[in-house]
Amino acid sequence: MSYRLNTHVKPLIWVETVVEKQGRSRLQYSVKVKSNYKNKTVANGVEILIPVPPDVDSPAFRATVGRVTYVPDLECLKWTIPQLTGGKEVLMRAHLGLPSVEAEDESDENAWRTKPIRVRFEIPYFTVSGLQVRYLRVTESSGYQATPWVRYVTLNGDYLLRMG
Repeated sequence: MSYRLNTHVKPLIWVETVVEKQGRSRLQYSVKVKSNYKNKTVANGVEILIPVPPDVDSPAFRATVGRVTYVPDLECLKWTIPQLTGGKEVLMRAHLGLPSVEAEDESDENAWRTKPIRVRFEIPYFTVSGLQVRYLRVTESSGYQATPWVRYVTLNGDYLLRMG
């Protein structure tokens, strides 16, 4: 069974990004990720894709949790966090070199800023809506012994955040 919520739900994983110019040829990203669910709940396989300019060189990263890589094919930074516990805040800084930050046509040069941040994750044994199965009966005519069991998993759907 799967279902979709049409009500307003606070994002389970919130991402804040600040991009600062450092001179003519460097950018610094400060990224803060906050988990908005209970402390005993854990999100697995968290991936955060942060758009960057297409001509990045010499990227350097420092993260409190997880691993950060530059993915030139997608023109983004990929921050992978194996497990993110509820109520936590984690930080990442990235220093990127560029041929030149200033360009003649600023609108073309900064088109990457309008791309959204993509977040992927999975939270086992958790439902955003609070939906629970109270009763389950399995009727099997072939003689197979079925075990009535329910597994709850919350997957992110299209989860995009705009950079400010």
